[in-house]
Amino acid sequence: MKILLLGSGGREHAFAWKMSQSPLCEKLYIAPGNAGTDLHGENVPIGVNNFEEIASFAINRQIDMIVVGPDDPLVNGIYDYLKARPELKHTAVIGPSKLGAKLEGSKSFAKQFMAKNNIPTAAYSEFTTENLEQGFDYIHRQTLPIVLKADGLALGKGVLICETHEEAKTELREMIANAKFGAASAKVVIEQFLKGIEFSVFVLTDGKNYKILPHAKDYKRIGEGDTGLNTGGMGCISPLPFVDEALMKKVEERVIKPTMQGLQNDGIIYKGFIYIGFMNTLQPDGTYEPYVIEYNCRMGDPETEVVFPRIKSDLVKHFVALDKGELPNEIIEIDERAAVTVIVASGGYPEHYEKGKEITGLNAIDKSIVFHAGTKNAGGKLVTNGGRVLAVTSLGANMFEALANSYASIEKINFEGKYFRKDIGWEFK
Repeated sequence: MKILLLGSGGREHAFAWKMSQSPLCEKLYIAPGNAGTDLHGENVPIGVNNFEEIASFAINRQIDMIVVGPDDPLVNGIYDYLKARPELKHTAVIGPSKLGAKLEGSKSFAKQFMAKNNIPTAAYSEFTTENLEQGFDYIHRQTLPIVLKADGLALGKGVLICETHEEAKTELREMIANAKFGAASAKVVIEQFLKGIEFSVFVLTDGKNYKILPHAKDYKRIGEGDTGLNTGGMGCISPLPFVDEALMKKVEERVIKPTMQGLQNDGIIYKGFIYIGFMNTLQPDGTYEPYVIEYNCRMGDPETEVVFPRIKSDLVKHFVALDKGELPNEIIEIDERAAVTVIVASGGYPEHYEKGKEITGLNAIDKSIVFHAGTKNAGGKLVTNGGRVLAVTSLGANMFEALANSYASIEKINFEGKYFRKDIGWEFK
């Protein structure tokens, strides 16, 4: 098969690394890719939202399968665009339709979907310029802290947790009236704050049938002890000590199955990944219950970098079965070992940082897989080209052995301004 993968981050390097191992993968193209994806296929300089050029490339190169990595082309409707082209009607597209991607693209849509399908989630209300004053009144009636979410995509920065009512009012005004997150915050969802431990579950689905992939937890804050600004993710672990068979049974029965039924009830075409973010929430009686925080319409980053190394079976084969309606026949083989990813970032991230810093030491690494996120080749050298530069993933008998391997590997990596968190998995130590 000839496969085209869309995207340029650590997630896409993990996809390229995994898919290139398949005997079904004859040729892999990555658009636009990075210096890491180039190791597993051929990078092509096409942006992920340039639908016309993507379609032309797929037609000209007789592409058999297109795998969409990031959220924005999915939310913008790339599945629908490609499927509307007669020349591509037999090309498999791994990713949901525009309506399916709305589960991530609109917090309001996702909340309404969950309410309609009795899926446990935080209480909420939504506001725009038309009822902004009502939003202020709503805030005063809420217990602290208060969660504000931009309705649309905001590059992972559209969620604010406010510790006072006044802060929440100020931020609501900034988001709606002053477009703090651009068009993404024209509508804002105000949510009940859920206390607990976050974790994520990943499902591969054809919109009816599904396979559950390894679960994971990522670390969003830049600072150790989960302090400081939110980032795209500074590390990830899989599996989690507290996610046992009983909890996963609740997840499947209360969330995954109703989600599948909801997709079918609404006639939503969905052939790809659903990422479900959970809060394992402490109840008054001392028990824990999983509540949905969010849906994503694709694999996460850096979650992909810990999940895919734990999948032993052929990912491309699973994609083919999904496209043909044969997913129930697939057996996804999981490595029982623990996997951890530690992100190596540019100094200053997630605020101002410099690019173009030479990266050295990768050739000395033998106990980890290094996925490239923000890198490029320039003048014969590997240099930094983003805030999150590398994702260093290791396997081990347990989380702590895997972490030790990743940290030992990171010590061998050098570039000016190198930064990483030294406490990934801190709450389980």
